[in-house]
Amino acid sequence: MRGEHAGYVYGAALGFLGDLIAADPRRGHPVAAFGRAAAAVERRLWRDHRGYGAAHAVLCAGGAAAGAALLERAVRGSASASLLSLRGGARVALTAATVWAVLGGTSLGREARAVGGALTAGDLDVARERLPHLCGRDPQALDGPQMARAVVESVAENTSDAVVGALVWGALGGVPGLVAFRAVNTLDAMVGHKSPRYRRFGWAAARLDDLAGWPGSRLTAALTVLAGPDRRGALRAWRADGGAHPSPNAGPVEASFAGALGVRLGGRLAYGGRVEDRPVLNGAAPPVAVPDIERAVRLSRRVNVLALVTTVAARAAVGAARAAAARGAGARGTVTAAARGAGARGRVAGSVRRRAAGPV
Repeated sequence: MRGEHAGYVYGAALGFLGDLIAADPRRGHPVAAFGRAAAAVERRLWRDHRGYGAAHAVLCAGGAAAGAALLERAVRGSASASLLSLRGGARVALTAATVWAVLGGTSLGREARAVGGALTAGDLDVARERLPHLCGRDPQALDGPQMARAVVESVAENTSDAVVGALVWGALGGVPGLVAFRAVNTLDAMVGHKSPRYRRFGWAAARLDDLAGWPGSRLTAALTVLAGPDRRGALRAWRADGGAHPSPNAGPVEASFAGALGVRLGGRLAYGGRVEDRPVLNGAAPPVAVPDIERAVRLSRRVNVLALVTTVAARAAVGAARAAAARGAGARGTVTAAARGAGARGRVAGSVRRRAAGPV
């Protein structure tokens, strides 16, 4: 496996472990810094127009990805450098730090359990206070069972957005892929909703997020089928209801979680000052109960681990295939060079024999 691929594999594993141990910092998170920068750009660019919104999305996400690419190039060094070398170690450290910064699986579980604990204790005020840490729904419009459902749906969707999608784009594009995905996802959370201010300005960010989230959401749904307690139920709900959700990426994930956990998701919700009636997912199952929050968190953790294994294995396989192709090309070049050398020696020997024989 080439050095750059090995560096990503080891760095991704270390970054994933870092998220498990340290989670997100309360202050000074790099994603929060990006959000502040994007908000500053928005204040200068905002117009009630899709074109200005597209410029905002390209400038913010593209700028973040370009900066990450320059940083990665600065520490990459030779592709054949040993992982134990200074450059190799810097490459691993950069990948690990970036993976830790863009993943949010541990914080997701922590916030979900905080709401679940408050609901278990019957403290709806605390649950309503913590719910906005997970989703943008109006907590004052929700009772206990509705908040439990909101938590499970948020855990399902953010398993893809906060972990699996980032790992997919990291495997595809390295550090720039990780940063670009998180930047796009953050922009969607900031401006990609259908409020009067962002209906047109946030359109580009929302569509870009749909595109970026597509591979991660499908991998999340597939791994949910593998990791869930009810595999057949997860697959059945995904196939039957995944396309009914208004979000092309949240639908497969939430439907597969609903089937795997044996609960009913979807229906009416209050979001952004309006009420929506969304399609019901896995409608034959009972509604979400508070203990299902813990079950959803555990399922999310299993899916996250499988996603890490899947993506780093794919990256390692690509690296091994490229290394084998390079060795094959080198061997063919050696054989060709040897053949050319033998031919040249044969021509020289023939010329010498002709000169020795003299004129006929």
